[in-house]
Amino acid sequence: MTEQNAAAVSSEAGAGGPGTHAQADLIDLLAGIAPGSRLAAIRDRRPQARENAQASFVALLEPEEPGSFPLSERYAVAAFVALLHEFPDAIDFTVDVLRDEAAELVEPLRAAAVGARTNGPVGAYREPALRDESTPAVRWTPDAELTAAVGDRLAAALAHTHGLVFRPRESRETDLAKLVNAGWSADDIVTLSQLVSFLAFQLRAAWGLRVLAGTATAAPSAASAVAVGEGGAGEGGADPAPAAAGGSEPAELPAGIHAYPDLARPERFTQEGLGWVPWLEPVAEADLTAQQLDALIEPARAKMPYFRLLARDPAALKARTLTDLDIFFTVTDGIGRAERELAATAASRHNGCVFCASVHSAAATRESGRGETVQRLLDDGVGADLGDPVWNAVVAASVALTDTPLRFGTGEIEQLRAAGLDDGEVVDVINGAAFFNWANRLMLSLGEPQVPARRAGQ
Repeated sequence: MTEQNAAAVSSEAGAGGPGTHAQADLIDLLAGIAPGSRLAAIRDRRPQARENAQASFVALLEPEEPGSFPLSERYAVAAFVALLHEFPDAIDFTVDVLRDEAAELVEPLRAAAVGARTNGPVGAYREPALRDESTPAVRWTPDAELTAAVGDRLAAALAHTHGLVFRPRESRETDLAKLVNAGWSADDIVTLSQLVSFLAFQLRAAWGLRVLAGTATAAPSAASAVAVGEGGAGEGGADPAPAAAGGSEPAELPAGIHAYPDLARPERFTQEGLGWVPWLEPVAEADLTAQQLDALIEPARAKMPYFRLLARDPAALKARTLTDLDIFFTVTDGIGRAERELAATAASRHNGCVFCASVHSAAATRESGRGETVQRLLDDGVGADLGDPVWNAVVAASVALTDTPLRFGTGEIEQLRAAGLDDGEVVDVINGAAFFNWANRLMLSLGEPQVPARRAGQ
């Protein structure tokens, strides 16, 4: 994006305080979608997703009451995420917003991002049957110069952000412990993970639409990033220690962070149902406020620790849930439900989210009746030939969109079109895969999967 275009985006989005950048649809702006255009009309088919993706931006980046997570820190995290994704339009926008709020942070973050770039998703699997798929991960930590420039608290958040961007499957409870030790509250940790995870969705949705429109700049090549494994530990296929970013491991977990040494963990990717346990304390069901209950959308979710944990930031939870429901369950047009679930499964398989993959692979089987084909994706990985040009194209597109830096390009669009998908169906694939880069990072950064007690002893 040129300086002139960046200024136009900033002007259209507004400037000058909380909420003012929310006047325009940021996905449209980053994707270069003009009002009244063909792609704008396609996006309008999912009005709840469109509206609530923007509501998520407001809730996470420009809330009316940012509280103990100030706007300067939110914008700094957003700029760092954009820099790591190497998305020029997003870099220009987020850096411009940060400059308005805390100009002194801009250059330290730009400099840090140069040395922090790598390729993802990578990292070590906790699950025993997946250890051969573990890949070395760069465990980036802020150096003394960056820490002096941004402070210990923001430095810890940047380390957490880097881990979520590139190696979400390596997230551990010790990552959250480091944030607590740096002064982050439980509410703010949930919001931080929501923010990074939302941006992983927003940038991918915008990039995918820009590629579809034929206006994307060239995707960054792998050569532009640090080689995978540089600065990491172990060799590919080994079981490198899952060290969390941000320095040495805490000697003991602080109050409010939970570990589960005796947890019955899954061995591999599976279509069988799994439980999930949180590393942070969820809101107790009896303590849920009216706003938090409203944010759950479905009352039954009050029984689920995951949603009660996300209820610590109810505005973000509500917007996220409504985005999810529209992307996956509005079936009056677009691609089939099975293919949407397949996109979710492929992104989850690539990121290494065993829990999300279990839920959505089972849904893909339920919607398609093709359980053996879905299992092949889980067992053999995202390169498996599923014997169907549409399914192979959906998986290939979802995987490319999941890579960091952004790799999704015209080749994936051409494969989808060659398989018979129209642009509305392509947008559904982009939305489904992009959304699960949000969902995966939340599930992986805030807790871990569990084999239900009824099966744990089998």
